[in-house]
Parts: sequence; structure tokens; C-alpha cells
Amino acid sequence: MDAMAANYAVYSTHLNGLSPFLMDYDVYLYCNSTNVVIVCLDSCGHCDDNVYAESETLGSLILTKGYEPRFSTVWKLMEAVRLAKSHLQLNHPDIAVYGVLLTEAEILNTYELYEQWDANNIMVIDDFKRLKYRHIPVNNDDELDCKDYINTILDATLDVPDTEEAASTEALQPDYSRENDAKEEDDEEFAKLLDKYLREGMEIVDEKESFGNDADDLSEDGVENEEDEEFAPEEFPEGSVHNIDGTSFPNGEIEQNQNISVKVEILRPISNPREELDKLVGCTDIKRRMDELVALTRYNKMMRDMFPNGKQHEVSLHSVFLGRPGTGKTTVCKIFGSLLRQAGALSKGHVVVCDRGTFIGTLWGDEERSMKQVLEMAKGGVLMVDEAYLLNGKHENDPGKLVIQLLMNILADETQRDIAVVLCGYKEPMMKLLDTNPGLQSRFPNKFEFADFTVEELLEITKRRIKDYDYQFTTPAWEKYSGILTQAYQVRNPETWGNARFIANQLERIYIQHASRCVQQQPKDKSELLLLTSEDIVPIEISRPKTKIGF
Repeated sequence: MDAMAANYAVYSTHLNGLSPFLMDYDVYLYCNSTNVVIVCLDSCGHCDDNVYAESETLGSLILTKGYEPRFSTVWKLMEAVRLAKSHLQLNHPDIAVYGVLLTEAEILNTYELYEQWDANNIMVIDDFKRLKYRHIPVNNDDELDCKDYINTILDATLDVPDTEEAASTEALQPDYSRENDAKEEDDEEFAKLLDKYLREGMEIVDEKESFGNDADDLSEDGVENEEDEEFAPEEFPEGSVHNIDGTSFPNGEIEQNQNISVKVEILRPISNPREELDKLVGCTDIKRRMDELVALTRYNKMMRDMFPNGKQHEVSLHSVFLGRPGTGKTTVCKIFGSLLRQAGALSKGHVVVCDRGTFIGTLWGDEERSMKQVLEMAKGGVLMVDEAYLLNGKHENDPGKLVIQLLMNILADETQRDIAVVLCGYKEPMMKLLDTNPGLQSRFPNKFEFADFTVEELLEITKRRIKDYDYQFTTPAWEKYSGILTQAYQVRNPETWGNARFIANQLERIYIQHASRCVQQQPKDKSELLLLTSEDIVPIEISRPKTKIGF
């Protein structure tokens, strides 16, 4: 499914249910010019109660001796496929519709039913572990013509809420009566909480009412926002407090002393962090680790709500981001804050971006004053310290060491729970910083390593970036660009290589060359105006490792 999301010819989308048969399931729809595939995720739990045999007649109810009647998820998917095909029949009769069921249940007679399922255009993959924790990207490219097939299906389901199939499904629902004792009430309450926190997912935030549309504030390719004007967050008015949906954010300025004020960048939370994380090129391990940390955080909150006096798992949100410039540390940090907010671990989810210069002043006591103000700003969100290793100065009395100690004191305070601290920087000096202070090692258990992008990933980033401006490469231009990028990558200096930031800078040079050419040649139409040719591809300038002289 990840590969399908990366296929530019396949349109895909995610639905929280498909009317009328798959209302209680996560559904993914995929389509190209000839096919539509409905993928249903059945996160029913992997337990003894979900080991059963499917109906051999593909009926709606499964009646197994010794077990309560249950509805067949396979039948629901089969009916959804049949209904989708009927909706497409009028305008798109040649489009084939298929169904795929991924279920955590174990179906005992799958081999016996393969032929029947295949005859009904159904495929079933059962005994799927940890399905509810899987996050699947999609390709919502509105320019793909095949999107119309999906719209036809969705529009039809909205118009037909009372089909015979839906009515029969409701009528067939068995009425099970149970004893209403205290134990079963507790079980029921626990089941509701479990469904809320683990199945339904994170808190849903209204994009317009809560935070506005912040999708444009975030780079899909991992370039830090402050380096890219196009994705730069709005600045807060000086001397004011920024307010979003009743949540106040500071203006991002601290006073080190009476004579010096320092501007601190505040990154607003976003309403769709998981979606934005999926859009990032690469970062596969980062995404998985983020999911695990957020899942454990949500689980802890659920258990705390259910058992207030019970012992909770120790979950530290403090993290270390290791990687070179342009690998996406700031972008992921912004997503991280919003994920933790939606998980209920942070109350605001914003990110306060600092560095050595934020804390080190000119007078005695500036460091303590700065730290106090910055922590107040970051309360409810994330305090991000960029190039944190610079605080570990070579001199014994370096004021940066005091900043580290002040930070350690704060992290040791059990009352400081509504904050996550993220230290960022190059891997080697950051590991030296952690090694010099054993307390830091224990306080920052979560380490995320941001690898350099590969050539293929840099080319993918290039495609996404030019698409933002509706540009297109001619075939010769793309071949020329790919060739010189590959050469530049092979002779790069790993210590100065800019990764996605390098691509952003290179594209700016191409845009300037393209503009100069267009002014001189005066293209005939818009399509020609937006075409990047071989003439626009300028040589790539890179800094190479210095040659050492001597022995």
C-alpha cells in the first residue's frame, strides 16, 4: 500500500467508514484508469474470540456452534464491492472493482473459500498482527482523472442511506442480553476507553476552527521551515500574545537583561500531524518510532483515566534528534509537538526553537533569566534546542555548561510534565555531549537519527517542489538535472552537504535562469512558460573535502 501511494498514476484516499456496509472500518480506496480497489481494515483485535470459520455460503451471518452469531466482515466487503460496481455501471461500465480485507482475526477456513472469494473479486488476508497501529500514506492528487471514479462511488453512497442491504443489515443485528452486574459494567467502560484511544485514533481537530490551514507551513521533504520562506510560519505581533481557538501563545521574545532582547521562533501546532508525517520523503524509521512513542503515551493516558490509582508506565517525552542540516529535524519536531498534543500528553503542542544565543547573555545571571522565560514560553509544548552541543563549551567556566545544568534541574522536577525537550544537532558532537553528562543520557531516552537523503529521495523532493509552482521538466532537462545531481552527490562533503536544503537552493538558481530565459525568448503560452528546459539547468556548485597536504 505504501508503494501504491508513491505511484503517481494511482489515486488513493482514506475514509473513516464507507456507507452503508463498512461504516465501522477504516477504508482505503485506490484507483487507476481501469480498476478501483476497496481496502477494508478490520482492527478487531487478535484474541481467541476472533478465531472463527467464515460462512461457506458467503452469507451475512456466521452461525457457529458454541459461539454467538456474528456478522461476516467478508460479506460486508463483498456487498460494498457489488454496490460500488453498480454505481459506476452507468458512466464507467468498463471499470473493474475489487475488494481486499485485512483483518486481525484468524479465519480457520480461508483455503476452502479462496475460489468463492476470487469469483466475487474479493481477497482476504487474515491473522494480521497490530493492524490498528499501522499508518498508511495516500496519494490525493486531484489532477488524476481516475479520481472521478471514487467521487462517483462516494456521491452515490451519500445519496442512498436507506438501501435494502443497509436495512437488512440492521434488521439482522442480533439482540444479545447479558447480566448487568458490576464486573460487566467495568468491562464495558474499559472497552469504550480502549475503542476511543486505540481504535478511533487521536483527537480530531477541526482544521479551520482550531488552527487554520497549516498545511502550507510544512515542507513535505523535510526542509526546516525557517530556511524556506515559502513554508515560514507567520510571526506573532510584537508585544502581544497570539491566540488560536482560546489557546494563547507568547510573542516569541525574551529579555536577557535590561539592555538585550532576543527573538525566539514559535512554531504553531498543526491540525493534521500524522498526515504531514506521512508526506515526508524518507524518514521511515523516524515515522515508526514516532508512532510507537505516541501509542505508548496514549495508552498511558487511557490507563490513567481508567485506573487513576494504578501504576503507570514511565514515559519520557524528552528526545534527541541527530542529523545533518536539511534532514528535517525542525519539520519533524513541529509534527512531534502536534502529535503529542493530540495524544493528550501536551496541552498546546507548539514548538519554541532556541539555540546557544538564546540563553547566553552579557551579564551575570542572564542564563538563568533566559531559561526561566523560555521554559514559560514552552509550557504545554516542545522546547527545541538547536545545535545543542554548542552549549558544551571547551572551557570549564563556559556559560553554556550552566545552561545544561539549569536544564537538568528542570527535567528533574516532577511537576514539569507538560513539556517535551528536544535537543538537536550533528550526531558525533551530540553523542559527546550526552557522554560527558550521564544525567543527560537518562533524561533523554528517545534518540531519533535523521539520515542523509539518497539521490532517489532528493529527486523525489525535486519533483514535489517544482509541482508547487506548476513547473515541469522537459525529458532532456530532467536527464541533465538527474545526472549532475548524481555527480554532485558522489563527490559531496558529508560535513557540509545540505540535503533537502541543497535542493531548495539549487532550484532557486534554476528558477532565476528560467525567468531570465523567458524574459528574453517570450514563451507563446502558459504551458511553455512553465516548462523547465535544458537551458535552465545550471551547474551545481558544491564544496568538496579539502585535500590534506603532508603525511
